Amino acid sequence: MGLPLRKPDSKHDILKGVFGFDDFRPGQEAAIDALLSGRNVLTVMPTGSGKSLCYQIPALVLGGLAIVVSPLVALMQDQVAALRLAGVAAETINSARSREENVAAWRRAASGETRLLYLAPERLMTERMLEALARLDVRLIAIDEAHCVSQWGPAFRPEYRALSKLAGLFPNVPLVALTATADEVTRADIALQLFDNRVETMVQGFDRPNIALTVEAKHNTNRQLLDFAARHKGESGIVYCLSRKKTEKTAALLVENGVRALAYHAGMDKEAREANQNSFMTEPAVVMVATIAFGMGIDKADVRFVFHTDLPGSLEAYYQEIGRAGRDGAPAEAHMLFGLEDIRMRRVFIDQEDAGEDRKRREHARLNMLLAYCEASRCRRRLLLSYFGEASEACGNCDPCREPSERVDSTEDARKVLMAVQGTGARFGATHIIDVLTGARTARTEGAHAGLAVFGAGAARKKEEWQSLIRQMAGDGLLRHDVQGYGGLEIGEKGRALLRGEATFESRPFRPRAKAARDDRTATEQPEADQPLLASLKALRLRLARERRVPPYVIFSDRSLIDMAQRRPRNESEFGEVHGVGAAKLKDFAAIFLGAIGAHPQ
Repeated sequence: MGLPLRKPDSKHDILKGVFGFDDFRPGQEAAIDALLSGRNVLTVMPTGSGKSLCYQIPALVLGGLAIVVSPLVALMQDQVAALRLAGVAAETINSARSREENVAAWRRAASGETRLLYLAPERLMTERMLEALARLDVRLIAIDEAHCVSQWGPAFRPEYRALSKLAGLFPNVPLVALTATADEVTRADIALQLFDNRVETMVQGFDRPNIALTVEAKHNTNRQLLDFAARHKGESGIVYCLSRKKTEKTAALLVENGVRALAYHAGMDKEAREANQNSFMTEPAVVMVATIAFGMGIDKADVRFVFHTDLPGSLEAYYQEIGRAGRDGAPAEAHMLFGLEDIRMRRVFIDQEDAGEDRKRREHARLNMLLAYCEASRCRRRLLLSYFGEASEACGNCDPCREPSERVDSTEDARKVLMAVQGTGARFGATHIIDVLTGARTARTEGAHAGLAVFGAGAARKKEEWQSLIRQMAGDGLLRHDVQGYGGLEIGEKGRALLRGEATFESRPFRPRAKAARDDRTATEQPEADQPLLASLKALRLRLARERRVPPYVIFSDRSLIDMAQRRPRNESEFGEVHGVGAAKLKDFAAIFLGAIGAHPQ
């Protein structure tokens, strides 16, 4: 089991011979070259862009043992299964396996047979494991989902902080940290914690221009979802819900209205979850209705939409969830509904979290940035990308770009907001700023803030109007939320220009519960491939996956099956040219899939 223990010739040999790919994707080769030169790397790449190859290929070129840190047992096991099918000697030691299995896996690693060993941070950072690894020929350490390291990140996991010791324990071993969702503050913290700032940071870019972005105020969630589903009839998609109960009710609603929908949440039996996931992965026109428990490691190319029936947890979570759509590069749509109850529930979740006050303030600031995105009166994509530190022009593929709304001059009201932020020391959130503007008498405003010139200057407006205006100002760059500090509002460069009289501000008029304009684009066609043959290949893939007890995408990705259906290879040589077919898969699967293709009428 596994590749011969010789050192392969080059990264290109491995790319084609092991993984079956002709070319590197953007960003991969630069990260690989840095690691092969012995340098540390922090790489930030969009979901679905092939981050794993950035450490898997160097691990095989360098020889010896590579340690891979991963937060989820299921993800580790899937990646190990995928590597083994590609002919790579990979192992995992984790809590889901028996002691005997873990002992056997360790013996293979200690003997030099294993190329990549996957471990959770808790298991890796034990004194016993570190002492044992120190005696082995460790050549590379990779930390996946590295945003979990950062206290500034929304998915902070305390056990990840211990990984900061790795650079000192393995001083001559290159270290790579990988993530898809890290803003500038989080990236800087990862660089400090893991690398003491001795690292090359490579940000590939966050834009997924093929995904159309739409946000709509809730007014009748069921009707809005059904209208959307009718426009995407016959397409695969994901519908995210906040609770398990709502997930099941929403799936039932779609089924009643002629949509093939399945539910997925952590409260279901494991067998039922896996059966529904396999159906979604292998069959056409299936809609998965799920909580956020669904998605990690999902590699389905033709997901045409992601629909949020409720507000996600943060912009990072939203970006990761919509990134499961349109991985084939064809047009896809991300549609979100949000309402006042969503905001209240998210605030409650944060306040009830078992965390310190500093973290809660940061999470409220993150939520405020998400709300600014929802309230954006100009290009949503520009705001989303700027959150991750990436500049862009108006995209033309979000609802404010497609159908610009009425705008009014709000320069004077914006000036009042900025003066209130400035006058209170740029340390407070929107609630206190609105109390100052409306002249509300609270414990905080009774002091010096009641003496500000703007105190009560906005009493003619409702609190909800000021909330909407402040979110639009944040969305347009006049204000920003200080995630790293107290979570308060700060004045951005555009805001300073407005205070100097060098700029103006237009906002979307406040209309409570306004319905966003409907996007009547036609449904996206499937890629040009023989659809009956493709369905047959997916069924074959599912059978093979069940026999091997692995997820279907581990056998072949959707992109590989689409390439097969388009090429219709007639022999092993032609099958070897299919995307994702390396030497091991050519040997194991060529005859099986060639037989299925040959038996299918042209």
